Amino acid sequence: MNKGSFTVVIPAHNEEKYIGKCLRSVISAAKYVAPDSVEIIVVANRCTDKTAAIARHYGARVLSNDEKCIASIRNTGVKAANGEIVVTIDADSRMTKYSLVEIKSMLQSGSYVGGGTNPRFDRMSVGIAFSSLYVAMNLLPTMIKSGGYLSGAMFWFYKKDFELIGGFDESLVSLEDMDFAKRLKKLGVSRGQKYGTLKRSYIVTSSRKFDEFGDWYLIKNRKLTKRIFTGKDRAAADQFYYDVR
Repeated sequence: MNKGSFTVVIPAHNEEKYIGKCLRSVISAAKYVAPDSVEIIVVANRCTDKTAAIARHYGARVLSNDEKCIASIRNTGVKAANGEIVVTIDADSRMTKYSLVEIKSMLQSGSYVGGGTNPRFDRMSVGIAFSSLYVAMNLLPTMIKSGGYLSGAMFWFYKKDFELIGGFDESLVSLEDMDFAKRLKKLGVSRGQKYGTLKRSYIVTSSRKFDEFGDWYLIKNRKLTKRIFTGKDRAAADQFYYDVR
């Protein structure tokens, strides 16, 4: 494990429409650090399309995990990582070109335990804007308890710290990302470090959930949304995440 080396972990379930764009964004960002120090792992989850073939075409290492548990899928990739620094990004998202440079700088400063990134949707509407606000309001109590804003979307951290906090919680079928952020921040506080958010960089993520369900779906179906935000409701998670597509 070379100092400053990266592994980018990408969970992917039938992502042939998006995975190429995601991988190209990672490869582009790798040019601004040492390209040969960036490993890409795609964790193929119950794929029946060309996701794995596309990933291999771009030089990614492809692993398999068939569980309907995003925490387990993420853990599969991170545990196999050879990089000192791990970045997780969803297959329908794209990182901006200076993302890895900024992550490396923040981590190597010693001031940050890790952190997340702010997302931008590839399209915006009034419905998406209000839905995003509604989601943020649901997450607010967790953020207040943790002492402030917890960005997600694309996580970055040292692999050794991932191991120290036990990775993503596989008892959760949703909200595993917020739980991970909370525990990573707690580790940082214990060492006098901050949980960071990239300032210059961000990710562009697809609006496909809104395309599939409707821009106002989360607000119109508030009972389902609240069930998703328990992190433990298998039926709700299947309906919105695992059994879609």
